[in-house]
Amino acid sequence: MNSPLPRWATCASASLLLAAISPALAQQPGAAPLDSQSSTNFHDPLGDVIITATGIPKPPTQVPYTVDKLSNARLRQEEMAASVPEALLRVPGVQVQQTAHGQGSPFIRGFTGFRTLMLVDGIRLNNSTFREGPNQYWSTVDVLAVERLEVIKGPSSVLYGTDAIGGAVNAFMRGPRYGFGDGPLWGGSTYYRFGSAERAHLGRGEFSGADAENWGFSLGASAKSFGDVQGGQEVGRQPHTGFDQWDFDSKAEYFFTPKTKLTLAYQHTEQDEVERTHRTIYGLTWRGLTRGTDLQHSFDQERDLVYARLSAETERGDQFQGTLSWHDQYEYQFVERANRTTQKNETDVGTLGIHLRGDSPSPVGLWSYGAEYYRDAVDSSQRNFDAAGALTSVGIQGPVADDSAYDLAGVYVQNDTPLGEQFSLILGSRYSYARADAGRVRDPITAGPASYEQDWQTVVGNARLLWNPDEAKEYAVFTGAAQGYRTPNLSDISRFDIARSGELETAVFDLEPEKFLTLEIGSRVAKKRWSAQASYYHTFIEDLIVRAPTGAIIGGLAEVTKRNAGEGFVQGVEVSGEFSIVEGLTLYGSIAWQEGEADGFPTSAATAVRGPMSRMHPLTAIPGLRWDYLNPRAPIFAEVFGVIAAEQDRLSFDDARDTQRIPPGGTPAYATLNFRAGYDWRGRLKLVAALENALNEDYRIHGSGYNQPGRNFKISCEYRF
Repeated sequence: MNSPLPRWATCASASLLLAAISPALAQQPGAAPLDSQSSTNFHDPLGDVIITATGIPKPPTQVPYTVDKLSNARLRQEEMAASVPEALLRVPGVQVQQTAHGQGSPFIRGFTGFRTLMLVDGIRLNNSTFREGPNQYWSTVDVLAVERLEVIKGPSSVLYGTDAIGGAVNAFMRGPRYGFGDGPLWGGSTYYRFGSAERAHLGRGEFSGADAENWGFSLGASAKSFGDVQGGQEVGRQPHTGFDQWDFDSKAEYFFTPKTKLTLAYQHTEQDEVERTHRTIYGLTWRGLTRGTDLQHSFDQERDLVYARLSAETERGDQFQGTLSWHDQYEYQFVERANRTTQKNETDVGTLGIHLRGDSPSPVGLWSYGAEYYRDAVDSSQRNFDAAGALTSVGIQGPVADDSAYDLAGVYVQNDTPLGEQFSLILGSRYSYARADAGRVRDPITAGPASYEQDWQTVVGNARLLWNPDEAKEYAVFTGAAQGYRTPNLSDISRFDIARSGELETAVFDLEPEKFLTLEIGSRVAKKRWSAQASYYHTFIEDLIVRAPTGAIIGGLAEVTKRNAGEGFVQGVEVSGEFSIVEGLTLYGSIAWQEGEADGFPTSAATAVRGPMSRMHPLTAIPGLRWDYLNPRAPIFAEVFGVIAAEQDRLSFDDARDTQRIPPGGTPAYATLNFRAGYDWRGRLKLVAALENALNEDYRIHGSGYNQPGRNFKISCEYRF
C-alpha cells in the first residue's frame, strides 16, 4: 500500500485550518456563539420527525411505514461509525455485508446493491453501473458529515423510482447552523475517533457561519486512516485490509424571503487502495474458507456531487422544490494475478439530475407530486499488461459498456388524506421510463464489439392505511401494499467483470424489469416510559434477474450471464423497543428474522430451480441496558449490549460455491459483548469510550470477505465552539 501521509496530511491540514480560524471568527465584535443543533443528551429515541417515508415531515407514529432514524449524535458518539454502512449495524432487519473493510453493503429486508436505494440530500447515489449483489458505493458518503440518516424499509418506488425495493436510506448532510440574536453567528467543531483493532484514526473539522435572517454557510473536511484489521483470538491480524479516505463538503444557503431558500452544496470523497483480500493470497482459511489466487485486488474511488436547490412555500401552504445536480463517480480497479500479469479497469459515470416536487393541501388531503430526470454518461475501459508492465491488450469495454448513456425519467403523484379522526390513507402511483444505450460492448457470441439500445416503461402503485386509536397519537397501527420495480441497468445488460468468486459475468440483451409486491402490517408506540415498533412483511418477487452459468470458461473463470429467472419471496419479522425501568435506566432490544426463496440456475441447464435467496439475514437479536445521568449541564451515559446472530446454513446455490467468503456449510453463529460510556460537558465537549467484542470472538457477518474486528477499544472526542 502506498504511504497514507500525503492524503492524510492534506485533509488533516484542512481540518486544522478550519479549527484554527473558527475561534478567531467567533471572537469578532458583534458575533455570538453558535448554539448546537444537537441535543445535549446522547440518547436519541425514535422521536422528532421522519421526512423520507412520505416526502413531508411527520412524527413516526403518523407514518405508515417501518422507519428508523439515526442522528448525528448517535452516529458519532454512540455508534462511532466509520462509514454509512457501518452506522446501520444495529438497525433491526439490516445486515451489513462487508466485502472489504472499506466496502460495506447493507442488506435491507433481504436485498442489497441495486435493489436498495441510497439518497444523499434526496439525490440518487445509485446509477446505471451499480451491480448485482454487495457493492462498495455507500462507503463514499462521509458518515462524519451526515446530520441524520433515515431508513425506510420496504418498497418506496412511488416516490423514489427504480431500485427502492428492500428499502431507501436518505443521508441528510450537515449544513449551516442558525441561532437566535442579532449579527452574524459563527461556530464549528473538531472530532477525533480512534479504534485499536482497526488501527483507525478518524478526524474532522467543521466551521459554520450564518446571518440570523438571510444567509448561512458551512465547510467541513474529514480524514480516515485504517490499518490492517485485527481479528479475534484465532485469526489475528488480517493483512492488506487497511486503506485511506478523505472527504470535503461545503454548503451555502440564502433566504430571499423567510419562506424562499436557495441552497448550493458540494461534496468530494476519495478512497485509496481498498483491497478485496478474499480474492487474494491474503484471504483467510478460517473455518474452511479458501483463499484466492490474486496477488492484489484493489479499488480506488472518487465521488463529486454538486447541486443547486430552490425551495419555496406559498401563503396557502403549498411547497415547491427544484433541484439541479451533477454527480460524478469514478472507480479504478487494479488486479495483479499469480503470474504477475495485471489488469486495470476504469469506470467514470457523470450524472445530470433534475428533480421537481411539490406538496399542496386540498379539501381531500395533501397532494404530493413530482417529476425527475437523470442521465448517466458512462466511460469504461480495460487495459491488460504482462509481468514486465508492458501493455498487451485494450479491452472492448471495461466492467460495463463503454461510451454509453442511460436515461431515467419518472412522474409521480401521491395523496395523503384523513379518514375521520383516527384513520388516514395514502394512495400513490408512478410512471417511469428508462432507456439504455450501450455504445461499445463485448458481444457474448462473437466476442467482438457491438452496440445495443433498449427502453422500458413501468407503472407502480402504493396504498397505506394508518390508524391512530388515541387522541394523543401515541399508538399507531398500519398496513399497506406497495409495488416496487427495478429496471435493467447497464450492469445487467453489459457487464464484463468478475462476479462472485471464480465467475465472469458477460452481456445479455433481452431482460425485462423486475417486479415486487410487499404486503406489510405493523404497529408503533411512543409513550413517556416505553416505545416499540413491530412489523411483519411478505414480498412477492416476479421476473427476478439472476446470474446463470452458461457452461463456458473464459480465462479460467466460469462464464455467467443474466436471466429473468421467475418468481420468489422474502418474508420477515422485525421488533424493537425500549422500557424505562426507573428514571435514567433503560432496557432496550431488537430482534429480526427473515427467510426467502427464489428461482435460480445452479447449472447451465435451462430449467430454473427453487432455492434459498442469497445471503439471507440470520436470526439476530440485540439486547442492551443503558444508564443516563440526566444532568442538563453534563449528562453521562453508560451501556452494555450484546449482538447475537444465529448460524446461517440456508445457502443459495451461488452462496454454497462462494467458499472465499462463506465457510462450507454456512456462516457460524456468534455473540459479542460490548460496553460504552460517554460524558457531555455543556454541549461543547463530548467524550466517549467503548470496548467492543470484549470476549475477542472471531466472527464474520454473513457473506463478508473478512472477519470483524476482535477486541476493539474505541474513543471519540468532539469539541464545539
